[in-house]
Amino acid sequence: MTDNRTSNPAEQQSRGGTARQRAIDTYASARDSVSGAGRRAADTLGQAPLIALAGGIAAGALIAALLPRTESETRLVRPTARRVKSSAKAAYQAARDTGTQQLNDLGLTREKGEDTIRSLFQGMTDAAKASAQSALDAARDKR
Repeated sequence: MTDNRTSNPAEQQSRGGTARQRAIDTYASARDSVSGAGRRAADTLGQAPLIALAGGIAAGALIAALLPRTESETRLVRPTARRVKSSAKAAYQAARDTGTQQLNDLGLTREKGEDTIRSLFQGMTDAAKASAQSALDAARDKR
């Protein structure tokens, strides 16, 4: 086996410098890469902060989902979760009732909608029958 090392400093310089110089170059390159990544991340955050926020929330939710819930968390969170659920149900019911009332005030009730659809289908049926009869009459007259 041959030893590629040499004691000649000039030959070491020609092969890429000393080990110290290569270490300095490697460190500088890594520092530039990390610095560039930091700048790119800061630019992305500056351009799209809502995307970064959504990503952070998603990452937090994922971590929270993976970690087991403790008894104390359950005991502390349960009342708040119940209040939030109750508030959401109340908000949904209020929005539904208000929307229904607004439609009723405009005269757009379920019964009226059904009557309108029934009338529309009846009109289409009558139109189809009249068209068919006209076509039949026209064909008979051509003979």
